[in-house]
Amino acid sequence: MSMPETGLILGDDGRPYCYWRTEQPEYQRYHDLEWGRPLTDDRLLFEKICLEGFQSGLAWITILRKREHFRAAFDGFDFRRVAAYDDADVVRLLSNPGIVRNRAKILSTINNARRACQLVDEAGSLSDWLWQFAPNVDQLSREVTLEQWRSNTTSEASHQLSDALKQRGWSFVGPTTMYAMMQAVGMINDHLSGCVCRTEVELAKALAKSLVNETTSPAASSS
Repeated sequence: MSMPETGLILGDDGRPYCYWRTEQPEYQRYHDLEWGRPLTDDRLLFEKICLEGFQSGLAWITILRKREHFRAAFDGFDFRRVAAYDDADVVRLLSNPGIVRNRAKILSTINNARRACQLVDEAGSLSDWLWQFAPNVDQLSREVTLEQWRSNTTSEASHQLSDALKQRGWSFVGPTTMYAMMQAVGMINDHLSGCVCRTEVELAKALAKSLVNETTSPAASSS
């Protein structure tokens, strides 16, 4: 089947979706329920950074299918627990067939957990620190075409985030990896124009922003 010029495909429900949703149930669930939805939980954000690093050089479907094994192997990506891993844990992880057994990426995950602890101790929240790099609305395209989607694998914001993390000692956080992370956690809405999830993501982002405003308003602070 040739690729539609719009990059959109029709789902079984007759509605348009991004072409990469495909017929694989893992991709369908990920596209419809996770990708681009605002994510602010520190542990889940750390997990996303780690899994994007493990994905480097591989298909994302490989990571999705191994994700529960990763979670079990890395204590649910609780970065304070992962930060305490020692050589015995590295040996354990390298012998685990359920994950990607790449020594450099495993060591990077442990290193990044330690860096995450430092960052949270300093800034109070991994989420608040990461989300400061999210582009403003006026920096984002109102329309996302297939050509834009394919040609934009980094951004000014992803370079800035990558540089800031590297300066803090993080690894496997290059600008392409960080752009993928920013897409995944809703810092950038890169669902193609016309995809039903694009509008849903915008509504979710607006709701998340309103909730933040409510909790940080003077009235909320004094209640």
